[in-house]
This record gives sequence, C-alpha cells and structure tokens, in this order.
Amino acid sequence: MQVELFTKRTAQYFEAFAEQNKFLQVANARRSTRLMTDYQKKQEKSRGKSEALAASWAPYDTSKKMMDAWTHYLTESSERAILTIDALRESSDTYFDHMAKGCPPVLIYDYEVIMEGRNLPRPCNYMLLKIKPPEGTETFDWKRPYVIIDPRAGHGAGIGGFKDDSQVGVALRGGHPVYFVAFHPMPEPHQEVSHVTHAEAAFLREIISRHPDSSKPAVVGNCQGGWATAILAAFYPDLVGPIVLNGAPMAYWSGTLGQDPMRYSAGLTGGIVPALLSADTGSGVFDGANLVQNFEMLNPGRNWFRKYYDLYTNIDTSEERYLEFQKWWSGFYYMSEEEFRWILENLFIGNKLSKNEAFLEPGRPIDLKTIKSPIIVFSSYGDNITPPDQALNWIADTYTDEAEIEILGQRILYMLHDQVGHLGIFVSSSVAKREHTQVASTLKTIESLPPGLYKLQIERQKGKGNDATFEVSFARKTIDQMLLETSERNPEKAFAGVARFSESLEDMYDSTIGPVLKTMNSSQAGDMSRGLHPLRLANGAFASTNPFMMLPTMAAAVVKQTHKPNLAKTPFHYWEELMADSIEYGWDALKDWREAYIENAFLMFWASPQAVEYGKALSFRRPKVPMQDLHSLASIQNALKKIDKGGVAAAIVRIVLMIADTRTELRGEKLERFNEVLTTWAPFKSMEPKERSFLLHDQTLIARFEMEAGYNALPSLLKTEKEKTLAHKALMHIIGDEEDMPPSSLELWRSLKKTFKWG
Repeated sequence: MQVELFTKRTAQYFEAFAEQNKFLQVANARRSTRLMTDYQKKQEKSRGKSEALAASWAPYDTSKKMMDAWTHYLTESSERAILTIDALRESSDTYFDHMAKGCPPVLIYDYEVIMEGRNLPRPCNYMLLKIKPPEGTETFDWKRPYVIIDPRAGHGAGIGGFKDDSQVGVALRGGHPVYFVAFHPMPEPHQEVSHVTHAEAAFLREIISRHPDSSKPAVVGNCQGGWATAILAAFYPDLVGPIVLNGAPMAYWSGTLGQDPMRYSAGLTGGIVPALLSADTGSGVFDGANLVQNFEMLNPGRNWFRKYYDLYTNIDTSEERYLEFQKWWSGFYYMSEEEFRWILENLFIGNKLSKNEAFLEPGRPIDLKTIKSPIIVFSSYGDNITPPDQALNWIADTYTDEAEIEILGQRILYMLHDQVGHLGIFVSSSVAKREHTQVASTLKTIESLPPGLYKLQIERQKGKGNDATFEVSFARKTIDQMLLETSERNPEKAFAGVARFSESLEDMYDSTIGPVLKTMNSSQAGDMSRGLHPLRLANGAFASTNPFMMLPTMAAAVVKQTHKPNLAKTPFHYWEELMADSIEYGWDALKDWREAYIENAFLMFWASPQAVEYGKALSFRRPKVPMQDLHSLASIQNALKKIDKGGVAAAIVRIVLMIADTRTELRGEKLERFNEVLTTWAPFKSMEPKERSFLLHDQTLIARFEMEAGYNALPSLLKTEKEKTLAHKALMHIIGDEEDMPPSSLELWRSLKKTFKWG
C-alpha cells in the first residue's frame, strides 16, 4: 500500500512538473511568434522608409541643393522643437491649473451636480452629475435614463464623455437623459468600497424619482467602473436596469500565456504588502499615480517617446488633441487604504468576486447571480489591460452552465472587438459610432430577449455617420463555446498560491510593520512623498513657473508669428523618422524582455508543483449540475405547472421561443418586432413590465426543458378562433418572410400552421 501511494504521488508530481514545463513552452512559443511577427512588420515599415529615404536624394544632385535642404530642415525642425516645448509648457500649466481647481471631470459637456456623496450618511468622494444636452439636442424624461460610471484607477472622471462621439453623445442623440457618476480626487477618511456602492444606490433612487414614467436606468460601467456596476446590480437589483460592462476586469487571474503581463505583478512583488506600504507611508492614502505608471510601463515606446515625437512631428495639427488627453491622463486621483485593500483582496489578487466569495461588508456577501438586469459585456482582443479572458471568464466561474443562466431568468450578452485598445473602448469615435451605438439600440429591446447566454454580432452597416444603422444577430452560446473565444484556464491555478501567500504576508504586516508606520507618518509627509512622484515631476517640469522656460516661451512667441506648416519633406525628414522608429523599437525591445522575464519568473515559481499544491485550497472550478438535478428545481417545476395556462399571450411567447430554439442565432430585426408585440399589442400592452418578464421566463423554461409537452399543450392555450387569429397575426409580424427561415425552423412553423389551420 505504501509503495502504491508513493508511486501515485510521484506520478502526480511529475505530471504537475510536466504541466509547468508546458506552460513555459507555450508562453515562450507564443511570445516568440508574436515578437517575430512584430519584428517582420517593423522591418517592412523600416524597409519602406529606407527606400523612401534613398529615393528622396534624387532631386538634390548638387551640393547647393543639399545645403539648402539641410538649412530648411534645421530651420523647420527647430521651429517644431520650440513649438513642442511650448506645448509641453501649456500642458504643465494646464496640469497645475487642473489640480488647483480640484481636478473636475474632463467632460466636454456642461453639467450640474445633482447629489454629493460627501453629504450621505456613509460619506464618499463620489458625486452625481446630470449632463446638459448641447444646443440642438433634445432629451425626453420618459425615455430610459443612462448612468455612466467612469473608472477610478488613478485617473479622474470624464473619459466616457471625452468626445462628442462617445457613450454620452450616443445616449444624448437617442433622446435619453444622461447622468454621470464622477468623483473628487481625495477620498473621504476611511472610505470603503461599500460606501461607494451605497452612494451609487442613492444616486439611482434620485434618478428614478426624477423619471417616474421611464424604465429603470441603464448603467454603463467603464473598466473598474464595470465591476463596481456589477456589485451595485447584485446588491440593489431592483434599482438597476440593463448594465453594460466595458473592459471590466471581473476575473483577474485569467489571461493568455505569452501576454497580459499585469496579472503577474503581485506574484513577484510580495502580494498586497507593497500597496499597503505605499498607503501607510502616504498617511492612509494610496496614490493613483502608481497605477498610471503601471499602465505606462505596458507600452513605454508609445508613452515615453512616440506620443511626444508625434506631437513634435504634427505640432500644427495635434497640439489640441494632445493637451486634451494629457489633462485627463495626468489628473491623478487617490484611494483610501481601506478601498484599495478590498480591491486587491477581492479582485486583483484574491479573485473572489467572480467566484461569489467576496463580501461587500461583514456578513453581506456579493452574489452576482442575484443580478436581475440584462448584462452586456464589451471587450477587445487589442486590450492589454483588460483582455477578453478577464472580461468574460467570470460568467463561467459564477454560473455552472448556460442552463443556470436561463433558470435564473438572466440575459447575458457579450461582444468582442478585434483590435481596439483599452482606452479606445471608451474614447474611440469609431467604437462610439458602431459598438456603443448598437449597444444603445440593443438596450431598447434586450428585455424581450429570452433568458440565456448570447454573443452580440454586428454585421452589415447601412447608412453613414449618425444615420448609420447595423444589422445584428444574437447567437445563442454555451459557456464552453464562450470559453473557446478566450484562452486556456489551467495556468490560473498558479495565482491561487499567490493569493494564499499574499494573505499570509498581509497578516504578518498588519501585526508588525503596519501599526508602526500608521503612527509615524503625517499628512504633510504623505503630501511631500506624493509630490515627488516621477509622473508629477515630469508633468510639472515645463510649467511657466520654471525659470528655465523663459527663453523657450519667448522663442515660441516669435516662431508663432512666422511659422508655416511644412509641406515639403527633405531626405533629413525621412532620416529623422527612421531614427524615431529605432528609438521606439528599442523601448519595445526592453518592454518585451521585461515581460518575458516577469512571466518566466512567475511560472517558474508559482506554477511549480509545490506552489500549486500550496494554493490548492483557493483554486477550484464550479462543477456542472446534472440536467436531471436542474429539472427538479422549484423554478422549473413552477413553470411547468403553468404549461397549459396563460392563454394567447403564453402561446405567442412559447411559439416564438420554440422557433428561436431551432436556430443558432436570433436576428436583431426579429427581436425588435418581438419587443414591439410585447409592449404595444394586445394582450401584452396591459401587462406590467414585471408580469411580461415572468411570462417570458416561464415560457423559456418550458421551451428549454419540456419542449414536446409545451408543444402539445398549445391547443389548450388557443381555444377559440379569435385567439388563433390573434396569435397567427402576431407571429407572422414577428417571423416575417417565411423564405428567410432555416429548414429546421420552417419545419416547426409548418407543423404549427397545420395544427391550427393557419393558411
């Protein structure tokens, strides 16, 4: 027996060791493939510019022409350099001015403050703004209000309304009242995440009281505002309408081997302790500039060189855009130690939220399955801060399978973009015109969608600009099918060890160093240390108060009087571009080396058999519930008891759902017609929204679990010719042209026509 046990455990150890080696091989192979592809693209780009440089020498066939070109380049580039320094001066001045004003939201829209979270029983630094529609735009109080919650991840609020083509702009053009949840830079003393949640609930109550004739507010959460929105909807399900989670990191352990390096940080820096040290040495306040610095390190070539070179190159056209973005990017905000500790314990290190193990307050667990509102999840493969894995995998962790989503009456839609980056999800005009516009359109009909998991697919476009419309479909998905669009999940077991180790270090810290640091540091010392942060020093370096800026400012005033945009490119301009590319590529190479080192070091230690075993207690997968067990649930049995009740309304909904179950996707225009019937046709229009929701839920369960019995019970629902005629008219309106139906749907429809003698 002892020998067998030893042999078994030895085999398990070598299997775990082999799995670790596989993780490393896959990570390095993917990284090598991606780097080779990037290298080839860069080589092709450099080759093209080198050829352009070689060809550009042709007109300069004399020494005089070459000297004239050199003189022109020196003059023009010097002017650009002076104007660039002046733009940096204006950026620094804007930085100090923005800080002096308390870093107000960078919204381009006028707004009024409706509520202050600082005045609530549990005060916090959040506030509710009402967006004032611009001239020529009309909103209607009876339309569903939109509430946008921006991320508080080091930056200030306003990114969701940073441009006209934005989440705010899309909602306003649809005639919806728009509210914005913003925040002040400094948290209230000992502010907690729970205080924010309760404040947001108070905001929603105020909005609902202002719009008594409208549907419940749609809540849009950006990045960290996304998981805050999910918590709000779970704790206050009766206050929230449909919710949209844009680039929200809900399952932080998830990611793709060979990329997504941010998730490895805690495993190599000591878990939660560095953040607690930072907060305690900062007088109980965590500096958001640290988070911004982490974001910049993900793309140093862009953030530390290219954006400045692009400003220098296009100083005549890009200065305003640069200054607008920098105003938001350099407006650093803060969190209390209590807030950031909770976030790290339950999200970024502990990953408890997606597993339904998080507590908002002692004795008050957060159960995402209690969310009643439809959920739309938007993510992008080009997002290196919140990749699709982190945005979607919480669904697989929260629900046993797609059947549970249907049983709970939940609707979850996910939408994936091919390449837009993290910030592009919130600020890209093309995304606002396409994805956010379609989300807004979908929110009008989403509550008519049968419960389940769907992929929202945007297909053909009709029209242009603000008049553009899109054909969409809702493809029904299983959770396993959804997971095929993300990456493998086995490496996540390595993060469980990090979480357990972090908890141990946190206990040691709280009982030793932490209390001492709390008593030693003052608010003045905290302000001084934050003022010396490298990003703050860099942002303020070119301010007008700097005596060294006197000469550049005077030179810029002279240059602006005579400067003209350069239209002619000399060989020296092409050479300059090649040198700039080389510098950026050098930064990229350092970043790639750093990320490879971080990932390999993490996997070598935390994916080892010993570390995986150490974290085993915190690593689990929710088991699937057998279908026969699901069938016995009270909600299903209660629905089946109504199989021959409900009359013509139940019959129409059941037939639509049965036909929908015969196909893999539901067309957007059919959903719109179904919603029209459910809200404006008799007998539905006399129903309360909650009654229609219960009807749709019950009929979904009947169609899902007892389709044959549900079909056979239809004659008991349509007893009279008047009821049959009404049902046929409604169904024909919803279905549309029979020629567009797939064979499986057409067969069922013809059987129904024969049963009820519909011509």
